[in-house]
Amino acid sequence: MNTSVTHRQLLEACLSGNKVSRLPVALWRHFPVDDQSPQSLAAATFAFQQIFDFDLVKVTPASSFCIKDWGSTDTWVGNPEGTRDYGKPVIRNPEDWAKLKPLNPQSGALASQLECLKLLKGALGSTTPVIQTIFSPLSQAKNLAGKNNLVSFLRRSPQALHEGLKTITESTLRFIRACEETGIDGVFYAIQHASVDLLSLSEFSEFGKFYDMQTLEATGKLWLNMAHIHGDNLMFDELTDYPVQILNWHDRHTQPDLRNARQKFNGVLCGGLRRWETMVQGTPVDIENEARDAIDQTGGERFILGTGCVLPIIAPYGNILKARDCASLLES
Repeated sequence: MNTSVTHRQLLEACLSGNKVSRLPVALWRHFPVDDQSPQSLAAATFAFQQIFDFDLVKVTPASSFCIKDWGSTDTWVGNPEGTRDYGKPVIRNPEDWAKLKPLNPQSGALASQLECLKLLKGALGSTTPVIQTIFSPLSQAKNLAGKNNLVSFLRRSPQALHEGLKTITESTLRFIRACEETGIDGVFYAIQHASVDLLSLSEFSEFGKFYDMQTLEATGKLWLNMAHIHGDNLMFDELTDYPVQILNWHDRHTQPDLRNARQKFNGVLCGGLRRWETMVQGTPVDIENEARDAIDQTGGERFILGTGCVLPIIAPYGNILKARDCASLLES
């Protein structure tokens, strides 16, 4: 594998559409239990990177990190993706949205995450890009209200929800600005409601995209921003104008596939590998076959090999290593 270029140089070439010396590869995962302190999350993330040497480091705290200071609680009960289960919802009534106040990123759980980023940047240096997970305001609202309750608030108490989303957006903007000061290279912007299974196009435009575009304005000084579109039956076309450099979604399970997405989005595409069927249950041969197919779909240009979402924590070591070794496929 060609190691003459740094991770940053490789990704800069990938983003510009220039010929790359090898295929960029990036996988990320949760670190349950370790994600409960900035020091242990930084150490676990750094150790994972030391083993597999991916071309970017996506920092994956528990999704509660951005809403804990509003009173959210959660527990890890063994989910194989490493995610935690939420406790009693913070928002129970429409009037509760107005009780939210903008958070100070220099205190509480947000400050802890900033400390994690500082530790990682110090350990990794400037040649390995670091991107911080940012949940969209609507995704944060879902976790505050409970995933089965958000749509009810949206349709029965829309103005109350808007009040909450304004506060969540302001808090998120403050946090992104503070993250920028740690020296990170970009954000991983998680969008969870751009699906016709959940909302109508007009509902997503009003409650999702409206606040997404405000939030993403704060990332303009960063060079490596990735939007993750979660779920099935996506409103993909509605997100192709988002001001990000990279799009990531479950390309092996829902439309568009990589080939068709290339016609819709001019930036970099990230995906190609199935999380469960291939990375957990498959073989190294399966991984190489999917990687070769992804290269065929994209021409190996403006493409990062990865999974459509977080890597399950039970993925075998050998399979992860094989995915990383697929970087050499463009050299053959």
